[in-house]
Amino acid sequence: MPETASNHSSTNDKPETSLWTHPLGQVADLDVLFKQLAGLEHRLWLDSVSDHEHDRGRYSFLTADPVGWLHATLLDPDPWPQFHQWCSRLPLFSNDAGLPPFCGGLAGLVPYEAAWWLEPSVRMPETSFGDHPPLGMAIGIYDWTIALDHSTGKATLICNGLNDSLDADPERARVRGESILQRLRSTTPRSISNSASETPTSEPTIFETREAGVRSNFDSERYVAAVAEIIDRIGAGDSFQVNLAQTLTHEATDSAEGLYRRLRQSNPAPYAAFFDLGSEQILSSSPEGFLQIRDRHVVTRPIKGTVPRTGDEIEDERLAQVLGGSAKDRAENIMIVDLMRNDLSIACTDDSVRVTGLCEIERYQSVQHLVSTVEGKLRDNATISELLAACFPGGSITGAPKIEAMKTIARLEGQPRGAYCGSMGYVSVSGNADFNILIRTVTQRDGRWHFAVGGGITARSEPQSELEETWTKAAGLLRASRPEST
Repeated sequence: MPETASNHSSTNDKPETSLWTHPLGQVADLDVLFKQLAGLEHRLWLDSVSDHEHDRGRYSFLTADPVGWLHATLLDPDPWPQFHQWCSRLPLFSNDAGLPPFCGGLAGLVPYEAAWWLEPSVRMPETSFGDHPPLGMAIGIYDWTIALDHSTGKATLICNGLNDSLDADPERARVRGESILQRLRSTTPRSISNSASETPTSEPTIFETREAGVRSNFDSERYVAAVAEIIDRIGAGDSFQVNLAQTLTHEATDSAEGLYRRLRQSNPAPYAAFFDLGSEQILSSSPEGFLQIRDRHVVTRPIKGTVPRTGDEIEDERLAQVLGGSAKDRAENIMIVDLMRNDLSIACTDDSVRVTGLCEIERYQSVQHLVSTVEGKLRDNATISELLAACFPGGSITGAPKIEAMKTIARLEGQPRGAYCGSMGYVSVSGNADFNILIRTVTQRDGRWHFAVGGGITARSEPQSELEETWTKAAGLLRASRPEST
């Protein structure tokens, strides 16, 4: 590794602070460095496995061992005020040197049920929690990160010198950077803290499914009936759209790291992620961005509408044309665009919110999606966490109107979603931020793999087709969980 490190000065009210950087040279894949960091608490890999030609997939980030940790279950007091306080106090550093968008700062997971503190009327009874209270938020103060620029193949170690009070110190940044370098140079094998050997606890997912070894919180008949009920309620005027999901479980047969490596190969995505919370690990191959902030410019990209990839280019093109011309899918997408415009306007200047892309086809490894783009400009007095709270959870995975849709989800699904349909991402000391929407996501907990798959239900939905769409979305996750024997 090159030995030269450099400092980049801050332009905020603490001009003595600086970023410490060290080039790591050409790195083909952060997986090698990911292994070297095994054993450090709360390892976080924001992993852009595809779509490198766009800004949203240009960088991947790897960090661990936060100096501060915000962790709350659904039985704990509201964690949002502390998150807001952290965002308001986070130092800002100059990015004149062209550093990556994430230079350390705040990063982690905001599960779907974090919305319960924002809107208590959508909360489920505690009897739905199972053996352990579900996670409500997990955010760390990360004082360093490794950034891989996929456009050049070069990686950089960046340290900001933060402590748990969000004070930055250049000497602390240097010492931390040198300790991380020493660990990366070590050839000592690192132990993996999580495995598949934990004893499963009781859970509400009780129905066998068409897939051997996979269980669900719905049987097929009940899921179809739930879709039909939503359609009836839409006809009665209660909602325009509701996102319904079934949660699948599979006995864990490998470590979380092993499953994640297969997942990123079988279903690569620009918003993939691995997060080790200690008691559970979150593994995601999400294609969906939620909120991206660059110089207070906000972009959200809701996904609604899905068809499979077949491996046949002609057939894929035919399916893409069917998706692009689907009145049901386009109506569903446009409804969510309107919802996101309204959500963004809470924290953005009124005249800045606009739609810049509507119902465009995007292709991924196993599916094709209908995607739109909405943009805005964050108000001067609004923090990024306030923007996140205003928009959370993303309308593409709730429905519209959002609160009524979330009440229906709680009643019909009957158990917390956890990470699924929440968000993972960062708020950087550079002032940038990126949060995804956690679809195509597995939680390894208590010796099981849990993953939910769903879709948006509208008046034009056909119940059996909606059930089949969930299995189309589950295909990539099931392939990763069942590697072919050699």
